[in-house]
Amino acid sequence: MDIHIQKAGYATNEPSIEQIDFSIKPGEIVGLIGGNGAGKSTTIQSMLGVIPYFEGDVSIPSYGYVPERPLLYEHFTLREHLQFLIDEFQDDTLWHKAQNLLTLFQIDKRLDDLPIYFSKGMQQKVMLVLAFLIERPLYILDEPFMGLDPRATRELLTLIGERKQQGSSFLLCTHQLEMAEKLCDQYVLLHEGQLQAQGTLHELQQIVGQQISLLDIFYELQGRL
Repeated sequence: MDIHIQKAGYATNEPSIEQIDFSIKPGEIVGLIGGNGAGKSTTIQSMLGVIPYFEGDVSIPSYGYVPERPLLYEHFTLREHLQFLIDEFQDDTLWHKAQNLLTLFQIDKRLDDLPIYFSKGMQQKVMLVLAFLIERPLYILDEPFMGLDPRATRELLTLIGERKQQGSSFLLCTHQLEMAEKLCDQYVLLHEGQLQAQGTLHELQQIVGQQISLLDIFYELQGRL
């Protein structure tokens, strides 16, 4: 999976990000790292093909997506959200998988409730169930741990590990750098809309010349600007 973004933004000829190139290998977790306004969300929108202005070439397969902010239908119950997705794939066996995921994230008793009235953490669980219901070659997770309680966080980590073992790849966008350091195989660091550095933790340590944590690498690189 290759991502080549020459320019992208929200108005023609007004790029928010430029010259961002990286790859995601099968069964690999790539961490997309950067401060607020670094261009992480714009990069993801470019990959999904939903940004108004884009120049480049992005080749990604079928994907599951968890946005930074939950996207929910106002008048759909949890059951109706799931049925809408299952109908799209015309596979009634997916209800069994859905039930397992609902139980895993402890929202199996809320099927007939409206998710727009759930807590933020509960809404995040809904998005995770929808994203992981279909087994995909790629999962794009934008701040997936936001609002999750410790149990749900642990279940999500286990689920990511299982899908990775099955060959799925992940693009993980998160500000939780300690979590990213434990999970990710490679890192893409953005700053002010451009690629600042990329590589494994060891390769990033070589860039800064110190055997330090990902969090400290981030501060070291930011401090050089």
